Amino acid sequence: MFIPNLLSAESGSETIVKARIIVVEDEPDLREAVAEYLGASGYDVATAENAAAARSLLEAQPFHLAILDIAMPGEDGLSLGRWLRSKTQIGIIYATAAGTALDRIVGLELGADDYIVKPYELREVLARVRSVLRRVPQPVAPQAAKAEAGTRRFMNFGGFQADFDGRLVTGANGAVIEMAKSEFDVLEVFLTRANRLLTRAAISEAIGFVEDPESSRAVDIRIMRLRKKIEADPANPKFLRTVRGEGYIFSLPTSDGH
Repeated sequence: MFIPNLLSAESGSETIVKARIIVVEDEPDLREAVAEYLGASGYDVATAENAAAARSLLEAQPFHLAILDIAMPGEDGLSLGRWLRSKTQIGIIYATAAGTALDRIVGLELGADDYIVKPYELREVLARVRSVLRRVPQPVAPQAAKAEAGTRRFMNFGGFQADFDGRLVTGANGAVIEMAKSEFDVLEVFLTRANRLLTRAAISEAIGFVEDPESSRAVDIRIMRLRKKIEADPANPKFLRTVRGEGYIFSLPTSDGH
């Protein structure tokens, strides 16, 4: 887990791992204010004034989280985020102007982990950054993965297998099912609470969503994307069923499991 000042043991010694964040914002004062605030909170922060500069930084070094302004001159934040999501599991937070609900919905459909509405307070940015970073998987070196294989947590459902520690879902043929972090977060909530009715509020709380009027819609979007990936017929789901007026339930036969 990448969080500020995370102590981890390496060969008997302790090392500090800092989450690396890139802030892509065309307003200089806001860009620097966000970077300074997050830096003071213990993060390693880089900035870019546009998508082109961001691409150069992102191709040169790894980051754990990107804060992307949607309305930038030239390539916008949604396009940059789509490119990022096709290449990496980086956490993505979109920044959008007040009242532009369409941008927020499109961003969530593209795999964003969260969004903030301008004008925003720096404390809100920090809260959302912390929430997303709690869900960012830490890359595991191949040798470490092999050593930990016997202790990893798995769950089977239908022809799929979920690896909770590796945060991967594979199909019956062993192929990896491409899944955004936000989608896996929701899936894990359902798998660990199978055959139980979950309200949208309960799901939002479980995945660490900051309380927001749009949170119910955000949960629905993630569930819609999940169904497209794990259901043979998303319109008539076998696993992830809607209970009208109540919430959702993940139906898991008792023969499936760890």
